[in-house]
Amino acid sequence: QVQLVESGGGLVHPGGSLRLSCVDSASSFSIYLMGWYRQAPGKQRELVATSTRSGSTNYADSVKGRFTISRDSGKSLVYLQMNSLKPEDTAVYYCNARLSVGGKDYWGQGTQVTVSS
Repeated sequence: QVQLVESGGGLVHPGGSLRLSCVDSASSFSIYLMGWYRQAPGKQRELVATSTRSGSTNYADSVKGRFTISRDSGKSLVYLQMNSLKPEDTAVYYCNARLSVGGKDYWGQGTQVTVSS
């Protein structure tokens, strides 16, 4: 069983930076895909960034050039470095993992990111 634990959210001014972390604390599975999604109030959950075990990454257009996803595959860790944050980045950020292509989605509990002056 995969159990994802997130950390690193908080309140930051526009233009600031935050780094989110997520670890699979319960299993020793080799995770195929890890990534981050976010959900703002009144909106659907949306993809932010993903990274495969081989290092292939994918980003939402809205965060390209500002956010960087990285993984420590040996420890089932994934990070999201967020720079040049904007108020529209405010959301609950969720860690996501899949053990295989098309496999079941596992989710963390979410961490709040608020960008406000």
